[in-house]
Amino acid sequence: MTTKDVPPRWDRKMQQRLARGEAAALGELYDRFASLVHSLAHRVIGEEKAADTITREVFAHVWEHPETYDPKQGPLRSWIATVTHRLAVQRLRDSETAALPHRDGASAGELEGKVRRASVAARADYIVHSMPAPLRAALELAYFQRRDYRQTAADLGVTEDEARRRLRLGLQLLSTAHDAGTPPGHGGAA
Repeated sequence: MTTKDVPPRWDRKMQQRLARGEAAALGELYDRFASLVHSLAHRVIGEEKAADTITREVFAHVWEHPETYDPKQGPLRSWIATVTHRLAVQRLRDSETAALPHRDGASAGELEGKVRRASVAARADYIVHSMPAPLRAALELAYFQRRDYRQTAADLGVTEDEARRRLRLGLQLLSTAHDAGTPPGHGGAA
């Protein structure tokens, strides 16, 4: 195993603490990842209350089943995002399936299309929240504040070449959102 394959020490220690039943570990994990979990769940489901419920379910799952995380498969953050995505998509499918008989002309294909679009949106959200702060800041300036690369460079106090590089790299990362349709991570049990 190369150094690059070794999971971060914090992830391994956190899993061990959760396995020992340390409530403080769950609180620390919640503080670190609750906004990510809620954001991903909201992207998939589109409802605040349902996202709140999914957030509780994700952390309940992590608390009850810390052994399902395999540090060799990737970062704890990715595993939590995968659990969130899986639970949120299942909730969406369940709610849409329950509504199907009541909707005119609704089909399983429409449901899968909705799930696929939600998955891409959740992946894009995950990518943005996971990218390094300098890339995220450049994208936010360009997208939300409609700055061009020159204005972005001035706002960030970097050269125009550096602003273009950050924007290009950030957009390249975002373009991968369509590639997989699910948040990055591994296929560990949820």
